[in-house]
Amino acid sequence: MPPMTTTNTKWMKWGLGGFFTVTGLLLGLVLFGDNVRRLHGASADSLAGEEYVTPRTRSFAASGTDTRKTLSHFGATTESYGGPAAPQPALAPNGFVLADRDAKSTFAIDVDTASYTYARRQLQAGLRVEPTTVRVEEWVNAFRYDLESPTDQPWAIHVEGAPSPFTAGRALLKVSLQGRRVSSEARVPANLVLLVDVSGSMAGEDRLPLAKRAMHQLVDQLDARDRVALVTYAGSTRVVLASTSGADQQPLHRAIDGLAPGGGTAMGNGMELAFREALRHARPGVASRVMVFTDGDANIGPVGHGAILERVKHAVAEGVMLTTVGVGMGNHRAHDLEQLADHGNGQSLYLDGPAEAERVFSQRNLPGLLQVLSKDVKVQVAFEDSVVRRYRLLGYENRDVADADFRNDAVDGGELGAGHTVTALYELELSGPGPLGTVSVRGLEPTTRAPFEVSRRLSADVLARSVNETSADFRFATAVAMAADVLRGNHAAGVSLREAKALAETALGGWPERAEFVQLLERALSLEGAQATARLHDGY
Repeated sequence: MPPMTTTNTKWMKWGLGGFFTVTGLLLGLVLFGDNVRRLHGASADSLAGEEYVTPRTRSFAASGTDTRKTLSHFGATTESYGGPAAPQPALAPNGFVLADRDAKSTFAIDVDTASYTYARRQLQAGLRVEPTTVRVEEWVNAFRYDLESPTDQPWAIHVEGAPSPFTAGRALLKVSLQGRRVSSEARVPANLVLLVDVSGSMAGEDRLPLAKRAMHQLVDQLDARDRVALVTYAGSTRVVLASTSGADQQPLHRAIDGLAPGGGTAMGNGMELAFREALRHARPGVASRVMVFTDGDANIGPVGHGAILERVKHAVAEGVMLTTVGVGMGNHRAHDLEQLADHGNGQSLYLDGPAEAERVFSQRNLPGLLQVLSKDVKVQVAFEDSVVRRYRLLGYENRDVADADFRNDAVDGGELGAGHTVTALYELELSGPGPLGTVSVRGLEPTTRAPFEVSRRLSADVLARSVNETSADFRFATAVAMAADVLRGNHAAGVSLREAKALAETALGGWPERAEFVQLLERALSLEGAQATARLHDGY
């Protein structure tokens, strides 16, 4: 693991030299006059009871009003397939909730990463991020964090907090789950069906050829423990290769090489055939999973994700999970693939190029992709309303669970894979010193469905005295969440992309993917500036 950097010196010098060199002294003075104070946050003395800093009049909520928590009914189905891909309506960002009216925040975990990878593809292509494709939690959970792994339980809870580096009088709380890490040698055997969209829309180097490259990478990691079948769908469906030992790789690679695009898109029929193949070799102690590689288009047969899963719900109930692997742009249906994966108890991924295909299906990541540690995992944070006046959860808008259903094991949650990290960030307004509340996490053992629950008290010392004293993980996760909030069009986010980028730069710690994220924000800023210049030239 790369070393983590937490020195105050680095934070205090978050780019003065380089920034001044590039943009000049005048711009630096304008930016830093107020933003240095904002990036250092409020004094934590106020949060520890020494004094209470009065919040600024500017409010995170656009209207300045508080809201009650709203539910989007995690697990409900909507129909949206068929015809050209259209942007999905954006979910309204969570607003502040008054703790004395509703002290509990409950949500299902999310280990999807497609939203971030798709945004990366857009930015690298010189396109602005489509706001409706941004899901804050998927951005935060797309990155690795240096958290201690448990050895005798499915997950461990890690919490950390500090005064907000963006808004005086507020605090940020990071709640993370770290799933138990499992080596590739120790992972459970896999029963896989690779379901491949070979319709005409999959032509192009960023579609079927990229999917084939990913499947080759996956097959290379398998062995005699595993079985793999290959099913395709276009105008019709067929089993290209019946279930084959993972050790017999030559026919698997040959079958993948033989795939070619052409025809319509009968996703529902293909899904039904793939799940039927998976059920034939499902057995206790084996991870059975369908992986569908597609641009998400569907125009033949059942075309809504609800209708598609209605045809295979028996197999899902029997424990066959569904992972969606998206490719391509233009008619890519990110929302629908996310919903398919959610209802199929799996993960939604997106491949933006060969490097991502190799990363996702690497030996290091394979246990997390194939082995589930706990099913239907839900998180509930119960705040002390005498200490927390208001709170806001960043992201997870379509993962809300009714507070009363936290221990209702018939209500769907999310699946936690081996080694997965799940992080949630809360923005808090505090009314005084003391413990913040309690975080509880509940999930079910995959085979027996026996419940497992862990709770942790959020003591007052969870909050560091300043952002300077927090881990690089905390600073980076905060920067990612805030940047995603801005890019999805939340004009009340209370932070700029430049500020989020500045915070991320203090937390790189030698991680290449973090440095890449900073570069992406720089590109987003350039695109933002170019658009503003164009509007000026057009007379707006």
